[in-house]
Amino acid sequence: MNLKNILKEKKYLVSDGAWGTQIAKYGVDPGICPELLNVEKPEMLREIGESYVNAGSDIILTNTFGGSPQKLTKYGLEDRLEELNKEGVCRSVEAAGGKALVFASIGATGEFLAPLGLTTEIEMIKSYARQIKAIVEDGADAIVIETMTDLGETICALKAIKDNSDMEVVCSMTFDKGVKGYATMMGVTPDRAAGELEAAGADAVGSNCGSGIDNIIEVARIMRPSTGLPLWFKPNAGLPELIDGKTVYNETPAEMAARVPELIDAGASIVGGCCGTSPEHIAEIRKAIDALV
Repeated sequence: MNLKNILKEKKYLVSDGAWGTQIAKYGVDPGICPELLNVEKPEMLREIGESYVNAGSDIILTNTFGGSPQKLTKYGLEDRLEELNKEGVCRSVEAAGGKALVFASIGATGEFLAPLGLTTEIEMIKSYARQIKAIVEDGADAIVIETMTDLGETICALKAIKDNSDMEVVCSMTFDKGVKGYATMMGVTPDRAAGELEAAGADAVGSNCGSGIDNIIEVARIMRPSTGLPLWFKPNAGLPELIDGKTVYNETPAEMAARVPELIDAGASIVGGCCGTSPEHIAEIRKAIDALV
């Protein structure tokens, strides 16, 4: 796969929406390890992936976001790491059915690098390498490192991928808007992230989660001058609200899609959705993208 060549041909790509939101609709116990569903609820995972393909996604992710040794250890499942990651990729490959690309999802370990934490860069790279080796054997087209806040950890994950595969990598970080502008909780600004991740070997960079499309448009405008790479964005369906003890995202598919032309104008090449988004959101984003080409 060559992402830049695909974008030359299609100009823009549509990614998928939230998986956690869809899983919750099936009534799954929120305390269960999400990656365990790859083997215990395979039909459900295929249905979710298929729903996004049918909505018009060019790319769907895998249910492997928390498939690192550190995350799985919290559920007593570290010894099943290879199985759960491989099966997660297989479910999305089955769902894609050759109609969409599959990008394997990798998230943060939940541990901090030294000196803030106790994990060394060598240890972090080694832990990611184990997950990567499990992922690359079963048909994923690329990998997305997503919802990251620590640039150092993101670069460790990127190095682990480059050392153990020839797969292309999207690096996507989460930025919040503060009094000094946009930055991750670790103080990384969008322009710094874009520049340093390109220098480290990323094939695309961007942002997901944390914000609705309004803020993501601003992040895109900050990132664009700092890199020549394709930009990837998956905003939430608005900002979260706590209603009757539940987190709710109220931005409708039509409202979100109405801002897509601005996001494209700000520099986005790949657009999807994160928390609170659904196949309905993706279907409207698909229409908005198709109207631009």
